[in-house]
Amino acid sequence: MEQYIIKGGKPLVGEVTISGYKNAALGIIAAAIMTDETVKIENVPNISDINILLQVIEQIGAKVERVNKNTIKINGSRINSQTVDMDYVRKLRGSYYLVGAMLGKYRRANVALPGGCNIGSRPIDQHIKGFESLGAEVKIERGLICAQAERLQGAHIYFDCSSVGATINTMLAASMADGLTILENAAKEPHVVDVANFLNSMGANIKGAGTDVIRIKGVSKLYGSEYSIIPDQIEAGTFMFAAAATKGDILVKNVIPKHLEAFTAKLIEIGAQIEEYDDAVRVRAFGRLGNTHVKTLVYPGFLTDMQPQMTTLLSVSSGTSIVTENIFENRFKYVDELCRMGAKIKVESNTAIIEGVEKLTGAVVSAPDLRGGVALVMAGLMADGFTVVENVEYIERGYENFESKMQKLGALMIKVDSEDTKAIKKFKLKVG
Repeated sequence: MEQYIIKGGKPLVGEVTISGYKNAALGIIAAAIMTDETVKIENVPNISDINILLQVIEQIGAKVERVNKNTIKINGSRINSQTVDMDYVRKLRGSYYLVGAMLGKYRRANVALPGGCNIGSRPIDQHIKGFESLGAEVKIERGLICAQAERLQGAHIYFDCSSVGATINTMLAASMADGLTILENAAKEPHVVDVANFLNSMGANIKGAGTDVIRIKGVSKLYGSEYSIIPDQIEAGTFMFAAAATKGDILVKNVIPKHLEAFTAKLIEIGAQIEEYDDAVRVRAFGRLGNTHVKTLVYPGFLTDMQPQMTTLLSVSSGTSIVTENIFENRFKYVDELCRMGAKIKVESNTAIIEGVEKLTGAVVSAPDLRGGVALVMAGLMADGFTVVENVEYIERGYENFESKMQKLGALMIKVDSEDTKAIKKFKLKVG
C-alpha cells in the first residue's frame, strides 16, 4: 500500500501550474462520444478517474488516442455497445454522464450505478427526472441505470434542487432531443459552463449555462471539435490554502480568478494576503491567522470540496471557528484523523466547532476520501515531526502530479510503499 511521508514545518514557496478541471473533463469526455467525428481535447488532467473513464469508452468501441499526457483524441464512430458494466466503472462517480450522452445519441443506455468517494448520499433522482421528462423510460436493474426512448422530446424541466450532475446529464441528452428544452434551477458551476461550451463547439445550441435557466435547442447531429478544458478551481484552492497553512508564498498559475472568489474572500478575512492577476493568484501568509465562520453552498458559494482544506487551516488559527456543511453529510470523516494530530474539533450534526491550537503534531493518519485526504497532507505540512498519510490512491484520483508539485514548492514529502522500510528510513535520515 502506498503512502505519503511528510516532514512538516517548512513554508511552501514558489510557483505551481494548475491542471485541467477533473469535474469538467468527466462530462466533456462523455460528450465527446456523441459525434462520429474526431474530437481533440486539451488540458486533460492525467489522473486515475479520467484514465478509468477513457478505458470505459474504449471498451465499448470508441477510439482513444493520446497525443501527449494532457491531450487526447476521441472518435466515437465505432461504438458497438450501449452497456457499461465493468467492475472498475462502479468506482467512478462521473460514469453516469455516459447515460445522458448515449441516450442522446443512441436513445438507449445501460450504465453501472456510480461510485466515487463515500462522503454522503448522492442520489440520482434528479437525473432520472430529467431523462423521463425528455420521454425516456428509466429503470434501475441489476445495478444498472437503464434508459431508453423511441424519441426524445424537448421539455420544460424544473430541478427540485441544484444538481451539477443532473444538469450536465440532462443537458447532454437534450442537446440531441427534438425541440426546445428549458432547465430551471440549473446548477451554475464553472464545469457546467465548460461542458455546455464544449457541446456548442460540436454544433449544439445551448444558451444560459452559468445561470439558473438553460435553454437547449436540440440538433440532429454533432461534429468534430478542438477544445481546451478550464483550470481546476479545487486544485487551485487547495494550493492557495496550503500556502496560507504553511505561512508560505505561492503563485498559483493557470487559473480563472473569478472561479476562486469564495476562497479568496475567506483567506483575506482570516488575514492572508492575496494578489490577483489575469490568470494567476499569489497567496502569502505571515504569523497566525484568524478565525471565521464558513457555510458550504452551491456555486458561487463556498464549495463543499474545499471544506476539509478550510477546516484544516482553521485548526491552527486563533480563536473559535465554525464550519457548517450543507451539501454532504459525511464530509467530516477526516476530522477524527486531524484530532489524532492534536486538532481540537467537535462535530455536531453538520457543524464543526474548531478551537484553534498553536500547532499540530505528526501522526499516522488515513485518507477517508479525496478532499479529506488532501487536507491531511496539508495538516502534515503544518505539523511538527513526521506524518504518514495512508490510502493516497484517493488523492491521486483528483490531483495530477500532486507529490511532485508539492516537492517543487519545497514540501518535504515522498510517496513510498508501506513495506519499503529502506526508503522510509532513508527519507527520514535525509530530512532530519
